[in-house]
Formats: sequence, C-alpha cells, structure tokens
Amino acid sequence: MSSIAGIGVDLSQVSRFRRFLEQGNEGLIDRVFTPGEKAYCLPKRDPAPHLAARFATKEAFLKALGLGLREGISWQDMEVVRDELGKPSLALAGRAEVICRERGIAAIHLSYSHDGDYATATVILEKA
Repeated sequence: MSSIAGIGVDLSQVSRFRRFLEQGNEGLIDRVFTPGEKAYCLPKRDPAPHLAARFATKEAFLKALGLGLREGISWQDMEVVRDELGKPSLALAGRAEVICRERGIAAIHLSYSHDGDYATATVILEKA
C-alpha cells in the first residue's frame, strides 16, 4: 500500500524571470536550470513563464521533501522533463535522487501551470 510522503506547492512571479533574462543574468539561469531545461525554455518566444514554472516545480519538490537546499541537494539535481505528449515529470539526479531512494519515494507526481505574471507548481511524493 502506498502513502503520501510529502506535498509541496510554490508560486513564482514570471516578471522576476523576465527581468533576469533582460539583465543578462546568465549566471543565475545556469545555476538554477539544467541544460535540458534551458534548451526547452530559452528558444521560446517568451521563455520567462516556462522558467518560472520550472523554478516553482523545484521549490515545490524541496518543500515536499522538507529539506530545502540542504544535505548536498543542488538546483541541478532536479530537472523538469516532458514526455512525447507534453506531460511533465521531475527527473532526479545526485543527492536528490539518493535521498528519495533512501526515504523509499516510489513516485513523484507533478502539476504546474503559468498564466499572466504567475507560475505555480504542486509536487506530491509517494512512498511504496
């Protein structure tokens, strides 16, 4: 029988990411987003909502885990990926993957959305 191990929700402001892009803050973009996320978002006509949604997803995951960026987890350990139909999921690497495995996390459920100046994400961690 499975059970919920954690739930996290986050809200991000799209204009914040638009400002980062306009200011050429590539260091921050490179630190927070994986090469795959940047390859998906940056060619978009307006990449800011897509970046904000991915940031909200990462924050929601960290809240669900209850750790924040502690115990060696980095922004690069979490990547929003999409399947061939566009359904998003969260791929883990590094310490995030190890911690989830140690905690018996069997599944990560993700939903995100962006509209206007806000992006939101919900992450649910499920134990086996």
